[in-house]
Formats: sequence, structure tokens, C-alpha cells
Amino acid sequence: MAGFSELGFLFRLLPVFLIIYFAVPARHRESILLLESFIFYAFGEPVFVLLLIGTTALNYYLGEKIWKPGGVPCIYDRQIRRRKVFLRCAVGMDVGILAVFKCLSVFVDSALLPLGLSFYIFKMISYQIDMYRQEISDKPGWRQTALYFMLFPQVSSGPIMRYAEGGFGSGRQRSLKGLEDGLKYFTAGLGMKVLLADRLAILWNDLQMIGFQSISTPLAWLGAAGFSLQLYFDFWGYSLMASGLMVMLGYPFILNFNDPYASRSISEFYRRWHVTLGKWFRNYIYIPLGGSRCDKKRMVLNLAIVWLLTGIWHGSGMNYLLWGGVVGLLIILEKTVYGKYLQKIPVLGNVYVLLLIPLTWVVFAVTDLGQLGIYFGRLFPILGGAGIAVNRQDIARYLQSYSIYFIAGVSLCIPAMNRFWIKHKDHPLVVILLVIVFWMSVYMQSNSAGNPFMYLKF
Repeated sequence: MAGFSELGFLFRLLPVFLIIYFAVPARHRESILLLESFIFYAFGEPVFVLLLIGTTALNYYLGEKIWKPGGVPCIYDRQIRRRKVFLRCAVGMDVGILAVFKCLSVFVDSALLPLGLSFYIFKMISYQIDMYRQEISDKPGWRQTALYFMLFPQVSSGPIMRYAEGGFGSGRQRSLKGLEDGLKYFTAGLGMKVLLADRLAILWNDLQMIGFQSISTPLAWLGAAGFSLQLYFDFWGYSLMASGLMVMLGYPFILNFNDPYASRSISEFYRRWHVTLGKWFRNYIYIPLGGSRCDKKRMVLNLAIVWLLTGIWHGSGMNYLLWGGVVGLLIILEKTVYGKYLQKIPVLGNVYVLLLIPLTWVVFAVTDLGQLGIYFGRLFPILGGAGIAVNRQDIARYLQSYSIYFIAGVSLCIPAMNRFWIKHKDHPLVVILLVIVFWMSVYMQSNSAGNPFMYLKF
């Protein structure tokens, strides 16, 4: 599949898709977009595109059995039981398909995990539960349902938009303003991915090549900060590009990141990070389990289940389970022990987040638990066990090489910068800056192999 930052997508697929989409009459636009989405996915997954089509058809059929107009109560017990049976069949099927392919990718071959499976399966589960809850007022047709599941800007890595958020079936209006705004979002995301995330990725790759046992403590901390920014701008960049494409096509902008590094607690951080995934787990796992409206023991269990599932969703390695467990434990401690103090002293909360989040991302990044232990031995030499660093002055060289990327990255994490961009994105100077960012990104892509988006593997 051609990634959004690849030159083939930028100069071939995207222009052709947009020209055809805007050239056809409005009544055929959804059909054309569905065909384009099928072609886009088939480029990367010529075999697993059949899985996408099959699950789409089955979910549409089961959704028809579940749907009931909003505000119309179910009077008969038989009708209630029938809808519950179809809901269980739909969710059970979707969860089963996801579990089977996750297991195949772990125990047989990683190539057996279809691209975007976790994202479009989550949308299918969301669709069925929203149908059961009567939160989808108009009965979806086949075209609208298939388009919701297969939309090419979202099919590979989200965001996980709910059906009711997309305005499916209402028709898309041509808008030069929408096209212009979408291009601006897309270009900003492209710059974050190519000019920041891909450059910071070189630092983390260097540390792996050198060996964690050979780096100094300052460089280990720089690497942890660098990986944190790399992951952030990689996925924020992707989300802006995907949402920009949606805006170009006439759909609403879906916010997936909301200045997470300005948070004052870990729980607030994850309300702002990957917003649509967090809402999915909250709406379809945490709240149905009882959420926080229960006794303290039950709330702790609910949080533990959610973060265990979050770790499993991200990957099969023990480090992902450990990462989910660590984050879940921190959030539980905030809810039950010290969270109120973080809220009373905002600066303390900010420092707490900026210190702990990079440490949790190290757990996320290092898949080998032995190497993870060595890295933490470097971060905290008082723990011992990591040996003596080969070059204690390595930090100076890497600071010289990467300081500009850290300065740019930290600046873009400041909420005021984001507010300034939103307010002035139509200003001629900002437009000129975006043009420069676009062509710099193209230049960097043409002179490198390019890195796939990090969340594509999830």
C-alpha cells in the first residue's frame, strides 16, 4: 500500500483520486470514493482485500438485523432477544477474526496480519454497538456502510471515526475552501512525519546499532526523549494527513491528538493522545464494565482490563503487555492515591508527565526484555547492571546533530503553537511556509528510502 508520505501517492494516486472524485456528479461521488478506497487497499493487500470485503458484507447483514430507529422502543421480549443475539454474533465474529489473525501473526508469520485490521475491526464493532444502542438514526445502506469501513484515508491506521460522525448518506458538497483547508492539514502532517519523525528515528536507530550497553546516561535520556517525540510526530503527522484528506473529500475533521504533552496526569495524557482509540475503549469497554461509577475495587479492575487489552491491541510482545500494565498501574494510582495532588499543583503534574511518559515509551519501544533492563540501567546507573559506557562524551555529538529537531519538536508540543496555527492557517505567510514544508518533505523523501508510519503495524 502506498503510504501517504510516499511520492507515488503524492504525485500519482492522490491527484488522480481527487480529479475523478470532484469531476463526477454529486450523486455518484460516494460510489466513486468507495471504488477508489478499494483500489487503494488492494494496492497493498491484494489477498487480504477479500477479507475486508467479506467482513464488510457480514457486518452490513448483521447490522440490518440489529438496527431500529432511534427513539422507537422495543416492545416485545422476542424482539429484544433477537437484537441481542445478532449483536453478540456480530461482535463475536469481529473479535474472533481479529484474535485469529493476531495469533497467526505471532505464531506463524507476521505477514499474516492484514494491514489496518485492528482499525477497521474496531470500526465494525463500534458500528454494531451504536446500531444496537439506536445511536444511528437513519438506516445505513450498503454503500454507506462499506464506505464507512473502507474509506482510504482511515482504513490503514484510523482515526477510528464513529459512523454518526461522518454524515454518511447526506451527500458531499464540493468546496474549494474544504479542499484548501484539507491540503493545509495534510501538508502540516507530512512535514511532521518526514521532517521531524523520520529524522528523530535515525537517533533511535543509532542507539540500537551502537548497543544500549555502550551509551552514556545522558544519551540514554536523550534517546528516550527522542523516541517520545518520534512516535508523537509520526502518528500526529499521520492523523493530520488522514483528517486533511477527509476534509478535502467533504467530511468533518477528526481530532486525534490534543496537545498531550501539556497534560498534568497520565490519565489526562491518554485522553489527549490517540483520542479516537481512547474514546473507543471508554465507550465500548470501560463504561459497559461499570467505568468509575462503582466501588473502588471494581473501578481498579475495570482500568486493569482496559489497559491489558490496550497492551494486547498494540502488539504481542511481552513489552507491550508490560507497557499496558505500567500505564494502567500509574492511572490506577492517580485515581486512588495521588491524583488530587497533581491537580492542585499544575507544575508538579506537568513535570510528572514529562518525566514518566518517555520512560513508558522506552518500555513500548524495546521488545527484548533483557535489552530493556540494560537501557533502564543506563537511564538509572544507580541500579547497576549495565556496565561502563564506552563513550561518556557521546551526548555532545548527538546534541549537536539533533538539537534543531528537538527544538522544533518541543516547540510544536506547546499548546499556544497549535492555537496560533489554527488561528492563522489562512495567512499568506503561513501558506508560504506550508509550501516550503511540502517541497522540503518531497526533497527529503526523494533522497531517502522513507519510513512507514509506526502505527501501520498495529
